[in-house]
Amino acid sequence: MTSIDVVFLDFAKVFDKVPHKRLLSKLKSHGISGKVFKWIENWLAGRVQSVQVSGINSLWEAVTSGVPRGSGLGPVLFLIYIKDLDDDILSWILKFADDAKIFSSVDTEDGFKNVQQDIDKFLDWSETWQMKFNINKCKVMHIGRHNSEQKYYMRGQLLESVKEAKDLGIWLSSDMKVSQQCSKACSKAYRMSGLIKRTIENKNKEVMLRLYKSLVHPHDDYCSSAWLPHYVKDKIQVEKVQRRFTKMIPGVRNHSYKSRLKKLHLWSLEERRNRSDIIEVFRMFKCISAIPFETFFQLDNNNRTRGHTAKIKKNRCRTDLRKHFFSERVVNRWNSLKEHTIQANDIISFKRHLEKERNTRMDFFVD
Repeated sequence: MTSIDVVFLDFAKVFDKVPHKRLLSKLKSHGISGKVFKWIENWLAGRVQSVQVSGINSLWEAVTSGVPRGSGLGPVLFLIYIKDLDDDILSWILKFADDAKIFSSVDTEDGFKNVQQDIDKFLDWSETWQMKFNINKCKVMHIGRHNSEQKYYMRGQLLESVKEAKDLGIWLSSDMKVSQQCSKACSKAYRMSGLIKRTIENKNKEVMLRLYKSLVHPHDDYCSSAWLPHYVKDKIQVEKVQRRFTKMIPGVRNHSYKSRLKKLHLWSLEERRNRSDIIEVFRMFKCISAIPFETFFQLDNNNRTRGHTAKIKKNRCRTDLRKHFFSERVVNRWNSLKEHTIQANDIISFKRHLEKERNTRMDFFVD
């Protein structure tokens, strides 16, 4: 297994630090001018703020930095401001709003040196554009059984090495297992279930299902394609959330779990996760997703195979980690669909076909 080092970067008070003059200069460099530029300039100008401590107010001061929060334009301006953060970077970089991370193969000494050089480039960029990093919150994760776990520094300070890190709401582990994420998601879902149980008196089916789908289920379903569990213990742990909640609903609590799901018109969480995978493949296949189909899949051009005309080529996997990765675990289920299903015109129609597949083919969405 290739050794990978991931550096999680953390900006200090990022949305409050963007200098207006430097931001406007970057807007000009991106070709924004005329009335649009003037409107943005006027939108940022004329803002003042005051601080109150123990009932005493400070003097009003002009605001010369920061992008206004709670607006649609503010995050866009911030993304424009940090767009050149990855210029001349040797490592891979991923950015989403104020979250940024770099990662690179470190099987050789050059790989380690490249990561450290990129960190130094980020520091130079932050000095030039007045966007400081919170070094105490910048972390390093070493991935790979034979990773040498090299040390990285920012301004002479050693970056903390971690085995687990939260990234965009998902807990990542250095061994790439999802047990921690399952535990965290279940913990949040149980807390919300307990809140509903304690505070809601009218526990009829309609009310409880609406509360479950809007408040509890999102914790178990969020970004599941990235952390879908494949160990039995993790599957059982996650499924218990729905199993316990459905027992709180009068009229079905004494039935078996499968019977409760049928009466409440619910899918098991395992079925929902696998269904979500297939829908994502369909989105890529129909070019609805921002991720190109070729990023993960290759069509099987063997015309002798039975089934539909968009079968995906199956790769050999030596490890469970690869076998249960998104690009591999969906292949068999996708290839077993019918031609009219994959040729659906839109997602709504595709979902209807999947519903029929589930009704006619027992355990189609169960591993």
